[in-house]
Amino acid sequence: MKLAEALALRADAARRVEQLRARITGSARFQEGETPAEDAAALLAEAGAVLDELESLIRRINRTNAATPLGDGTLTDALARRDVLRLRHSVVTAAASAAAGEGQRGYRQLRSELKMLSALPVAELRAEADDVARQLREVDTAVQRTNWEADLLD
Repeated sequence: MKLAEALALRADAARRVEQLRARITGSARFQEGETPAEDAAALLAEAGAVLDELESLIRRINRTNAATPLGDGTLTDALARRDVLRLRHSVVTAAASAAAGEGQRGYRQLRSELKMLSALPVAELRAEADDVARQLREVDTAVQRTNWEADLLD
């Protein structure tokens, strides 16, 4: 099985656990004289089995990520880089938007009102955000390619 397939199975299992959790909480109590919509104990047992499967998948995915070379490091290193690039892009674009006054009134109604000035170089921040976005795309593409090439470890 390829790593990408395991990642898809992990996402499916996580969704399944969330669906089961909702069904369990909906059937855990019922009014006297009524029957619950579903057997909460059976749903709980099913959730336990799905959680065991999810744990196994996560362990294998993590082992594979740590052992799979990518660039100068491992797939785990690339994932950390991608996460930080996403955060960096978010911070830089938020700073540029705030400095540009986006979402704020951009004009003075009266001459007596104070003029708002930018404390940051908007154009430079936008250029930096574009560069970070490019780096993020490159890392993400490499990660996705590796996910489809790497075999899942036991």
